[in-house]
Amino acid sequence: MASYKPKNILITGAAGFIASHVANRLVRNYPEYKIVVLDKLDYCSNTKNLLPSKLSPNFKFVKGDIESADLVNYLLITESIDTIMHFAAQTHVDNSFGNSFEFTKNNIYGTHVLLEACKVTGQIRRFIHVSTDEVYGETDEDAVVGNHEASQLLPTNPYSATKAGAEMLVMAYGRSYGLPVITTRGNNVYGPNQFPEKLIPKFILLAMRGKTLPIHGDGSNVRSYLYCEDVAEAFEVILHKGEVGRVYNIGTKKERRVIDVARDICKLFSMDPETSIEFVENRPFNDQRYFLDDQRLKNLGWSERTVWEDGLKKTIEWYTQNPDWWGDVTGALLPHPRMLMMPGSTHFDSEEGKETSYVSGPNQTRMVVPTPKGGSSPQKQSLKFLIYGRTGWIGGLLGHLCEKQGIAFEYGKGRLEDRSSLNADIQNIKPTHVFNAAGVTGRPNVDWCESHKTETIRANVAGTLTLADVCRDHGLLMMNFATGCIFEYDAAHPQGSGIGFKEEDKPNFIGSFYSKTKAMVEELLKEYDNVCTLRVRMPISSDLNNPRNFITKISRYNKVVNIPNSMTVLDELLPISIEMAKKNLRGIWNFTNPGVVSHNEILEMYKTYIDPKFKWENFTLEEQAKVIVAPRSNNEMDASKLKKEFPELLSIKESLIKYAFEPNRRT
Repeated sequence: MASYKPKNILITGAAGFIASHVANRLVRNYPEYKIVVLDKLDYCSNTKNLLPSKLSPNFKFVKGDIESADLVNYLLITESIDTIMHFAAQTHVDNSFGNSFEFTKNNIYGTHVLLEACKVTGQIRRFIHVSTDEVYGETDEDAVVGNHEASQLLPTNPYSATKAGAEMLVMAYGRSYGLPVITTRGNNVYGPNQFPEKLIPKFILLAMRGKTLPIHGDGSNVRSYLYCEDVAEAFEVILHKGEVGRVYNIGTKKERRVIDVARDICKLFSMDPETSIEFVENRPFNDQRYFLDDQRLKNLGWSERTVWEDGLKKTIEWYTQNPDWWGDVTGALLPHPRMLMMPGSTHFDSEEGKETSYVSGPNQTRMVVPTPKGGSSPQKQSLKFLIYGRTGWIGGLLGHLCEKQGIAFEYGKGRLEDRSSLNADIQNIKPTHVFNAAGVTGRPNVDWCESHKTETIRANVAGTLTLADVCRDHGLLMMNFATGCIFEYDAAHPQGSGIGFKEEDKPNFIGSFYSKTKAMVEELLKEYDNVCTLRVRMPISSDLNNPRNFITKISRYNKVVNIPNSMTVLDELLPISIEMAKKNLRGIWNFTNPGVVSHNEILEMYKTYIDPKFKWENFTLEEQAKVIVAPRSNNEMDASKLKKEFPELLSIKESLIKYAFEPNRRT
């Protein structure tokens, strides 16, 4: 049997449960492989799951979302990825009943982004797609032969339906574009590191606290459980020996009723099952049984090693030794948690009528203590922001800032060009201010707009104008994040002169279609007295792992131009945008730090603070023009109006050091 040998593997969702065990195993067993892991650190992810690999030279962690096409393309190219193991997904069935659209977005759209990136780059030699046994639907109770890989897919809940949909995309890309795909469908997995919304860790943590174990329905539902290390080994075998175009079931013939799982855990905790088990309302639909035929995988040489009793004891031992691994998980331990996903803040609605929220930190996810609905908060806020651009960089950061400052906010659900959906958002949310951080900048850059002009107009012009008009109808101020990439150095504003473009100056840069649309909409927005336009330029933040960060971009280029430009340090200026909203400021504002900084000056700082061995080369604008489609804007913006309103505003070089380089200092 031919063996496949990868070089550079991208593992998505690798801070999650199963993928972290796979990543740690590959890092440990194959030091010659480079393992790049990508995870957006959702509520059920934890970088502590990857601690065994953290110091390994063949391991790299990237925080990011598979839905970001520019990030995925960037990683595939810069890391020379030849193999993808795609684990990232929303997986909890209970949550899918209450939040099915998020499952469609994560599980189907996210997979589609990955597949398209593989097609475009043309360098992937294996794409291993991780699916679930639930795509087969319910197995007959009296069936003696499990579902084989060619069985019909009959999903019965929103989660499994999205996984089946993702599988169809994977299969289509395999057939249409020759992508070398392999799909896996696995039984339930248990073991250390699992987030306690799942049955076994939930029962263990409840038992540790001396609480009753809630069972959906009568507990007769049958499931097959595999220990996590056995599953990690299965993926190791499939990676090296799996045949392109095949599906592999990862399963076990040893089945257990949910009630028996609860009794086994009660026994190991010396609890009386008669008084320690509570029967609660069943799910809207709860499949009675999943049963797999795993012979194809066994033919590759894999077999289950860990017996149930040993695996359960090891799992209980781990949770006993690590009771605070996930922080406060009170909301997850409820019988029927309902998660309302939102970047940086994940809410559970339960039948008890309580709310809890997760706050993602650099190393863990923490749950805030539940408060009863309708209860008073310590600091009552009169402000409430409606933010558009939830999946964007600035929109996401705004949400985190609101959380930090205790400002109530919600992300808009409506599309900007759909007036009725915007009206519905405003009527439902009743905001005091609206922030527009939505729009199209290009995928992965502004060159995309040159060949997608109608889409760019729809988002950047029609959508922005519609939102401004709807806000005016409701008497609301709209804080609009725009761009300063509508100017270029000219005779009146020569490079190096210190003479910057002011708010009242007429845009003079028409080199890219993106800039044309932004200049066009800015001009039209002058007719709306309820709009505050913030011209952002070359945004920078303290997150040097973010591929949209200007520092990150140029530090990863082989060659850069060296031109002084005005720039926006988001860590300093985004809080100012909130203060501007509180002051109800309007009109156009150059939203940059005073002064200019050149590419070389930034890279010199990078060399001083981050990597003393860093080297780069310059090339001219003429040389740059050969590798880009649309010209780029270079200019200096006059930030004196903003500085007058906020005298504490730092110059660009001071702000870069304080907010970007000092916090990341490695030298």
